[in-house]
Amino acid sequence: MSMIRDLRAAVRPSLRPSLRKNSAPHNTYDTTRDPSASSAVVDCAVYRDGSRLEGAATPTPHEAMLEVRERGGFAWIGLHEPTEEEFAGIAREFGLHPLAVEDAVHAHQRPKLERYDDTLFTVFKTIHYVEHAELTATSEVVETGEVMCFTGRDFVITVRHGGQGSLRALRHRLQDDPELLAKGPSAVLHAIADHVVDGYIAVAEAVQDDIDEVEIDVFSTPAKGGRRGSDAGRIYQLKREVLEFKRAVSPLLRPMQLLSERPMRLIDPDIQKYFRDVADHLARVQEEVIGFDELLNSILQANLAQATVTQNEDMRKITSWAAIIAVPTMICGVYGMNFDYMPELEWKYGYPLVLGLIGAVCFSIHRILKRNGWL
Repeated sequence: MSMIRDLRAAVRPSLRPSLRKNSAPHNTYDTTRDPSASSAVVDCAVYRDGSRLEGAATPTPHEAMLEVRERGGFAWIGLHEPTEEEFAGIAREFGLHPLAVEDAVHAHQRPKLERYDDTLFTVFKTIHYVEHAELTATSEVVETGEVMCFTGRDFVITVRHGGQGSLRALRHRLQDDPELLAKGPSAVLHAIADHVVDGYIAVAEAVQDDIDEVEIDVFSTPAKGGRRGSDAGRIYQLKREVLEFKRAVSPLLRPMQLLSERPMRLIDPDIQKYFRDVADHLARVQEEVIGFDELLNSILQANLAQATVTQNEDMRKITSWAAIIAVPTMICGVYGMNFDYMPELEWKYGYPLVLGLIGAVCFSIHRILKRNGWL
C-alpha cells in the first residue's frame, strides 16, 4: 500500500494535461489528499482489451473512470475496510446505491446477490483454515472474512473485510490471461467467485481431517487412566466451526445458480457458462458441510452414549462391592446385639465359624458378579 502511495506522489505531476484539466471541476474523489495518509484503496487499474494500462502512476478511482469514459475498457478498484468517508466519494463517482454502500462499509453481511439499476452487488464470505497442532475445546478451526463486489458495465469495485482473502494474486493471474480478462467486469466477478469457492474446497478437506481425527479418538480404546466421553468439548467446538462454515457456503448457492442460469445484461454469455462450474463446485461443498454437521451429531451422540455406558459400569461396580460388603455388615450387626441367649456365643469355634461363613458368602457373591460382568 505504501508503494502505491509513493508512486502516486512521485508521478502525479506527469499525468496527462488533458486528464488533469478534466478532473478538476467535477472530481468527487479527493485527489488532493496527502499521499502519506492511509488509504483504503489497495489497487486501482484500467483494463482495455484484456491488458492493464501501465502508466507512471497508479490512478485514483476518479482518474481511472475518466480514462475509461474517454477511451473505453473498464476499471478495477480494490479497497480494504474503507470508512464511510473514504467510500463516499467513490460511491458518488460510480453511482452506487446507498443500501449497497452501507452493506459494503459495515460488513457482516450474509452472502447474497442484489441488482441496483445497472450494478450487481455480490457478497462473498471468505473462509480460511486456521492451522493448529492439536484440536482442543477452544481451537479456532475456520476464520471468516468478506469480499463485496460491485459490478457495472465498465467497472468492478471490490471491498474486502478481514485479514484473509487477499485478491492480489487473483488480479495477477487474470492479468496473465488477457483473453479472459477481455470479457470485461463479468470475468472479474467470475474469477472472484471461483477463487472463493476454491478456498471452500481446500478448507473442507482440512476440516474433514479434523473430523476423522476426532472420530478415531472417540471410537478407539482409551489410554490407561483415560475415560470415554471426554471428547465432548472438542466435538462441540468443531461443530460450532462447521456451523460457521455452513453459514458462508449455503446462502451463496442460490446467487451462483442465478448467475449461471438467468440471462443478465451485465454478465457476458460466455462467462455465464463458467458460473455453472462454480455453482457445481459450491453445491458439492455444501453437501460436504451438511455431511460434516450430521457426522458430528452422530459422533457427539456416540460420545455421550459412551459416557453413559462408562457411568453405568461404574455404578454396577459400586453396587457389586456394596452387595459384598453388606454380608459381613449384616452378620456382624446381628452378633453385635447385647442379648444373653444367642446361638454359638459360648461355643469355642463360633468366632472362626462366623468369619469363615462371611468369607465364603462374600467369595460366592464376588464370583457370581464377576461371571455376569459386573466386576
